[in-house]
Formats: sequence, C-alpha cells, structure tokens
Amino acid sequence: MNLKLRNIDQYPWILGKLLFILTIFLFVIVVSCSDDDEYPQYNPPVDHTISKEGVMHKPGLADPLSNCTTCHGADLTGGTSQVSCYECHGVEW
Repeated sequence: MNLKLRNIDQYPWILGKLLFILTIFLFVIVVSCSDDDEYPQYNPPVDHTISKEGVMHKPGLADPLSNCTTCHGADLTGGTSQVSCYECHGVEW
C-alpha cells in the first residue's frame, strides 16, 4: 500500500480551520474550569459580617439551628431568605 502524503501548503484553509477549532476548544476548557462558581453568589444582609471562604455569615453561625432559622427556615432549606444553607454546607448539621 503506497500512501502519498499531500503537501499541506496546497490547503492553507485547513490550517486556518484547525487553528480556529483549537482556539474555541481551549477557550471552552478555560472558561468551564473557572472556580468562580464554587459557591452561589448572594447579596447577604448587612448583619452577615463574618466571612467563611468568601461567603458572608451572621454571628452565631456555629449554632445555626438557634441563630439562622429565622431567615433560612427551621430546616435551613431556605425559609424567607430563599437561600438554603445546604447549598454550600451540604448535610453538615
């Protein structure tokens, strides 16, 4: 079997398309691997003054069932704030 390799210079448009596809692929990889979405982004009330890994909490966060249920609900799944503690903390409590 005798395969002839064609000269790539005969098809310059192929290089352009390959470069374009590679650029788009790398852009998608870089954007999808961003850590910006690690935690949901909220605008907490001003009394949430303690930062834990960039997420603001109200003083008393060590005892959430006593200090957070007024806004986040008795089961901490959202309540009137509509922000569940489990979005970041999982089943920590």
